[in-house]
Amino acid sequence: MARSASLSGFPELLPQERMIEQHVIDSLRSCFELHGFASIETRAVETVEQLLRKGEIDKEVYAVSRLQAEEGASDPSLALHFDLTVPFSRYVVENAGYLAFPFKRYQIQKAWRGERPQEGRAREFTQADFDVVGDGTLPFLHDVEIVLLAVDALSSLPIPEFRIRVNNRKLAEGFYRGLGLEDTAGVLRNIDKLEKIGATAVAKLLSEELGATDTQAQAALALAQIRSSDLGFVAQVRQLCETHGVQNELLTEGLEELSTVLSAAMNRAPGVVIADLSIARGLDYYTGTVMETELVGHEALGSICSGGRYDALARKGNRTFPGVGLSIGVSRLVARILSQQLATASRQVPTAVYVALTSDQDWSAAQDIAASLRARGVPTEVAVSAEKFGKQIKFADRRGIPFVWFLQEDGSSEVKDLRSGEQLPADPENWLPPLEDRRVEVQRNLLTE
Repeated sequence: MARSASLSGFPELLPQERMIEQHVIDSLRSCFELHGFASIETRAVETVEQLLRKGEIDKEVYAVSRLQAEEGASDPSLALHFDLTVPFSRYVVENAGYLAFPFKRYQIQKAWRGERPQEGRAREFTQADFDVVGDGTLPFLHDVEIVLLAVDALSSLPIPEFRIRVNNRKLAEGFYRGLGLEDTAGVLRNIDKLEKIGATAVAKLLSEELGATDTQAQAALALAQIRSSDLGFVAQVRQLCETHGVQNELLTEGLEELSTVLSAAMNRAPGVVIADLSIARGLDYYTGTVMETELVGHEALGSICSGGRYDALARKGNRTFPGVGLSIGVSRLVARILSQQLATASRQVPTAVYVALTSDQDWSAAQDIAASLRARGVPTEVAVSAEKFGKQIKFADRRGIPFVWFLQEDGSSEVKDLRSGEQLPADPENWLPPLEDRRVEVQRNLLTE
């Protein structure tokens, strides 16, 4: 990344790094659209009241104000959005009359949070969200659709092996209620801290904050310890329920839904999606499927893709818009790709051909050649002065441009491949470089994983 950042937490990329970020964004966009998701963009600012609808915010929100506001102005309090979910819920409510439901959307935008800057956590960052929202109801199979889309989207990126960990809030809440723990939201918020503070600390919180007995706390932790890459988790949950005498319809429903997700994932991407009953997602608006994703071997980076089902985040009077979706941390992924050199761009600039000048009078003719090449999709630059050929070639080579075009005195042309040294006659009306050279390619560096 640009090495002299004057504002901590607001990263800037060098051109070759930006190409990798663009590759990530373009890959995601292509995948989302192949699945029929439409792109939207929401405004960067929301009212503070709207942002607070999400519930407890444990990150600093950046407020926005005008430096020269009119005296006595009573503008609403504004802030930069800290994620894309809350703006999207507002967008759905305000535009419901213009949308066809179920509405499939993706959104790739910046967001801002007062994070403590470190790798994978910045104060300005890019997220890629994709959701399906219904009007009144949303069939459960959209939950499965979202998981399978996540597999395809992440598989398109130059990243190491990843694992999507899936749970169901209905299963967990039903189990807690069957144990006699009625503050299920409180239990979930504490279970969500399990990986950060450990089982002993979570058990203490359950006891001190929620009045759980030791038996109840240990049962809740036992549920959270269940993991499986196949349907084996079903028998484990049932055995735990039998041990503690737990019976609950919500639990049964959640167990069935989680089984459906795992069955579909096992057919499409065995071992990539696992049932992990420790996944809670502490935010209260999640109501069913919940997911978090980690890079294998890079678990300390944290979740790179998370989200789930929400049934009442967006509402308009008696009308509700249930949804399910995930958010991919684009900036977090790109930061890890760059720091670990997981991928490289084939060159520093988009240019595939550099048209050299024999004399300054050739500039107009060189522009005609460049226009012809560009018309066929070949990124082309033209020199601005007739320096020595060696210097022009060196300039192109330093930037990774693969081809240099030379105009001959008789009006013909030749093209030199700087990698092989081969120089051949070329006609600007029909010459094309190899397909792999026409655009910058981002290649995964397998040896670094």
